[in-house]
Amino acid sequence: MPSADALSRALESDAEPALRPLPPVVADLLRSLDAPPRLAAHLRAVHDVAWQLTEWVRDRCPDLAFDREAVLFGAATHDIGKTLHPEELSGPGSAHEEAGRILLLERGFPAELARFAGTHATWTGPAVLTEDLLVSTADKVWKDKRVPELEDLLVSRLSGATGRPPWEEYLALDTRLERIGEGAGPRLAFQAAFPL
Repeated sequence: MPSADALSRALESDAEPALRPLPPVVADLLRSLDAPPRLAAHLRAVHDVAWQLTEWVRDRCPDLAFDREAVLFGAATHDIGKTLHPEELSGPGSAHEEAGRILLLERGFPAELARFAGTHATWTGPAVLTEDLLVSTADKVWKDKRVPELEDLLVSRLSGATGRPPWEEYLALDTRLERIGEGAGPRLAFQAAFPL
């Protein structure tokens, strides 16, 4: 199967699981980069999880200020640097992080959106925003991976916005992430169905 056909299927398929499409600007970017179909499938799965997560956060914590569109863009592009480092699609590596940030900047995307490509694997430090925590969480929980220190940081943001005790926010977040994690099997199968 030609790579362009596989890429189109990864971006547009209505097959199970039902994943929301990537933002058109991201889909166009992936096509222009002749992105590996598996990367497009991965970005689509993480974007869908970010959509679910941000919808929940918005409903649970209406006073928590965050840019939902930025989170969705960040989830849809966080691994874009793997177009330049395709070996990191099937093996370890972090070269794609800075490469992705630079690629997005060179393509005219603003720094506040390009940053997610460079920050999705780190969530500590004074410059970490709620948006960064949400992108990083989506990038973990899409495959039902849980990272306690990341979740604790998100719980702190939720608790600070709602005034509810951290344990209450933890229980609510834990329940939501468990529910999202239950869909990991079909998402992993969707991603695996596409070539590297």
